[in-house]
Amino acid sequence: MGAMSPQEDQNRRLLRARDAMDRDFANPLDVPRLAAIALMSAAHFSRSFRAVFGETPHRYLQRRRIERAMALLRETATPVTEVALEVGFESLSTFIRTFRSIVGSSPSEFRREATTIEAPVCFVKSWVRPSSFGQAGAGPST
Repeated sequence: MGAMSPQEDQNRRLLRARDAMDRDFANPLDVPRLAAIALMSAAHFSRSFRAVFGETPHRYLQRRRIERAMALLRETATPVTEVALEVGFESLSTFIRTFRSIVGSSPSEFRREATTIEAPVCFVKSWVRPSSFGQAGAGPST
């Protein structure tokens, strides 16, 4: 097996930082800390992350937190404030504003509209996964 190209090495380091976001989404994470995981400067990390994954590290982390919040809102009766804190938001207003911008409804509205969908899990996940463009919903459109 040959040596890794510089681009492949950079992508591998970016994946390492993204994996840290996926694993530790509820913990305080900032660009300098993530850049250190990727062995890059903060500015280079932000530019490279966006070029490779199509969104900024901050937006990716927000989306991962909202994705987990959606699952908690669907599956538990945990109060919205506790859900916000559990997924890593320090401010309820920031959580609600971010949730609305990604999902298209408030957390309370989402919880009311969320229903159990009888379909394979892989389909349900693709239907309800939040995107950077606010396209997630409570289920498939009919």
